[in-house]
Amino acid sequence: MLTNHHIDLTAAEVASLWSNYMSDTSAICMFDFFLIHVEDTEIRSLLEFAMKLSQAHVKKLQSIFNEENHPIPEGFSISVDVNRECPRLFTDDFHLFFIQNLGKMGVEFYATALSNCARLDICEYFTECLHESSKLFNKATEIMLSKGSFIRAPFIPASKKVEYVQKQGYLAGWFGQKRPLNAVEMSQIYFNMIQNQLGRTFLMGFSQVAKLKKVREYMKRGRDISDKHVEIFGSLLSQEFLPSASAWDTMPTDSTVPPFSDKLMMFHTSVLNSVGIAHYGRSLGVSPRRDLGSIYVRLTAEVLQYAEDGMTIMIDNKWFEQPPQATNRDKLANG
Repeated sequence: MLTNHHIDLTAAEVASLWSNYMSDTSAICMFDFFLIHVEDTEIRSLLEFAMKLSQAHVKKLQSIFNEENHPIPEGFSISVDVNRECPRLFTDDFHLFFIQNLGKMGVEFYATALSNCARLDICEYFTECLHESSKLFNKATEIMLSKGSFIRAPFIPASKKVEYVQKQGYLAGWFGQKRPLNAVEMSQIYFNMIQNQLGRTFLMGFSQVAKLKKVREYMKRGRDISDKHVEIFGSLLSQEFLPSASAWDTMPTDSTVPPFSDKLMMFHTSVLNSVGIAHYGRSLGVSPRRDLGSIYVRLTAEVLQYAEDGMTIMIDNKWFEQPPQATNRDKLANG
């Protein structure tokens, strides 16, 4: 459908475009440093593919912001936020795991962004990004499977027939006998455990190289929270005699030289916090067993407090770039 007048971007579209720019500029910084040290040719090719996608996104986003007379966010840059002379911090296996997770988060982000769009040109942009993220995820998964580093979710026997829940005891979990986990609950537990393993490795590496003591302590605290959550989710599976994904144990190197600015590392940590909170909320909504709901509420509260403390550090150091916001009408009315 063509229109003969200009349609302004909605708040939802501005929010998605702004967040996309921040995420892709930060990802470019990570890819640049990873590419300096990656040794595996397949993983290098995947990193180069991801880098090209992010660079194309940034160029397109800059064009959109200019056309709409919106300021281009500062975001992140290699020249400011990356020290290319540093030794390797993460292994090739982690680079691959990071790319796969980035594709996974991209699919979620772009699907949400697309569903909130009204302008067709913005819809088309996010549709293309969604396809690219799917391709990136599939490529990473294929390589992980070929290398034997992909940890599958637990298997369960095939159901013999379709059944309906007959008793309220299906919801029980605090007292009395608990039913076995259903497949939906199991998939959420596994997913959250994998995400926390990624966060634990990231924060472990960041805690070794952060310049400011307060940032190092914050990363150590996050590492310990992620480790505790991995143990909680693993125990839920082990109680059902199901294998956990704890075999994934790729750790950072012993480098203590900072390859990234504290600002960039704090931003990545804030993204992990936001994604973790969203995933816990989703898991809470599809987990009928009451004990699981209680666990997700408790863990969410812990991550919320950790995220707020991180925002305080970012604000104190003037690292938190403010998203576009509504006009303060009271301030205008008061002159």
